[in-house]
Amino acid sequence: MMVASNQISPGMTIELEGKVYLIESAVKVTVSQGVPFIKTKLKSLVSGRIKEKNFKLDQEIKEVALSEKRLEFLYIEGRNYLFLDIENLDHVEISSTIIGDKANYLKEGIEVKAKFYGDQVFAMELPQFLELMVMNTEISEAPMHIANATKIAILETGAKIEVPLFVEGGDIVKVDTHANEFIQRV
Repeated sequence: MMVASNQISPGMTIELEGKVYLIESAVKVTVSQGVPFIKTKLKSLVSGRIKEKNFKLDQEIKEVALSEKRLEFLYIEGRNYLFLDIENLDHVEISSTIIGDKANYLKEGIEVKAKFYGDQVFAMELPQFLELMVMNTEISEAPMHIANATKIAILETGAKIEVPLFVEGGDIVKVDTHANEFIQRV
């Protein structure tokens, strides 16, 4: 669907030069001697990079609708990650560039939300909290009497997080995947 540039607002998704962007901000700029324009900040849904772009007033822009699907992680296949679409049981491959650091929390059976434009996945979101097993911990150099002392734990998915000194290998911990932080031992 085509919209005029003066109708765009933060939160909309547009296609520009074959790429899909989320509009972070859109402001009408008027200059004393020049032609007014719309100044925007666009976030690439693939790379996450922010880009500034100016549009003429009433310039036609293609707005796109993204659909969201629930997927279940199956396994890694080459440089891609294979998921199962929970609704129709189709296999969906997502490139490692879209997964990025979220791969640190993927294990078989984890459900994620994926944003699609047509058949192409543009973003993937992990559940905010996951319960994962600690495989081992790195020995802390900090004295035991220091308040809030931590050590590094390596989780079953390969992720490394800081945990309190009482957490040991074999423990199950609740992790905030968005903040990359230990929440509690389960």
